[in-house]
Amino acid sequence: MKDLGKFRFKSQVRIRNYEIDWQGIVHNAAYLLYFETGRVEYLEHLGIAVNIHTIQHESKVVVVRNEIDYISPAKFGETLDVYTRIAFVRNSSFAFEGVMQTVAGSRLIAETVSVHVWLNHLDDRPLPVPDAFRRLVRQSEGENALVDWPETRV
Repeated sequence: MKDLGKFRFKSQVRIRNYEIDWQGIVHNAAYLLYFETGRVEYLEHLGIAVNIHTIQHESKVVVVRNEIDYISPAKFGETLDVYTRIAFVRNSSFAFEGVMQTVAGSRLIAETVSVHVWLNHLDDRPLPVPDAFRRLVRQSEGENALVDWPETRV
């Protein structure tokens, strides 16, 4: 399990009836939405507007990799804590990590890593991660995130 001491942000999701599959547990695709909810709320917590105007301005951020480890099935009616952090910021990319567990902390549900790339909105070519974003991550994460990678090309 990832070290929860490194996570400074937590949000919650409540499992709804339509997210349950025929086995009576949360469908695997719903976990992507839960972790996305955590990422968006994390960015808003940093003061970053996440809306159609910011997405279609001069740049955009896209997911290039999503990895989920399913540990224990979540069930209808449960409320889950979704812990979110940025683990690293490179030249044009950055990675979120997430942990999901029951509110009481009695059961680990899933863990994730997602890599995002900053792109020019006109030609989809990679752009350097803005310094303002780096500063916000550094302020929020402190030593828990690797923010300065001066010679990376990823």
